[in-house]
Amino acid sequence: MKKMTSEKNYDAPFLRLLELASLEIETTRLELPPALRRALEGVAVVLEEFPSREQEADGVSSDQLGLFEGADAADSQNPQLARIVLWLGNLWEMCEAEEAAYLEEVRITFLHELGHYIGFDESDLFDRGLE
Repeated sequence: MKKMTSEKNYDAPFLRLLELASLEIETTRLELPPALRRALEGVAVVLEEFPSREQEADGVSSDQLGLFEGADAADSQNPQLARIVLWLGNLWEMCEAEEAAYLEEVRITFLHELGHYIGFDESDLFDRGLE
């Protein structure tokens, strides 16, 4: 798993959200079964504050929490890089600036997008409590 942030200069509050989210994602990753952890090594995890104008023009909602892009794990024919994007500012706002709720939502959103990578659709994710 490759963690990435865009090359922007962020303010201290976002840097704190970034630190908290990075730790939560790493903890969650370590709790995954070994085979899934290995599969996740090829997935970039991008942590941004909010969706960009370009992303919104491509259909991302301004209040969207996360997104999976690229080929899922079963699609060996598609060389496109798989990536999970989490928008930390939206997660923080949704959780009304409550740290414990934020950490839980980062975890759920990360697992939700990871579910898309392994081939689950929205119904599958709902059945697993990852809506």
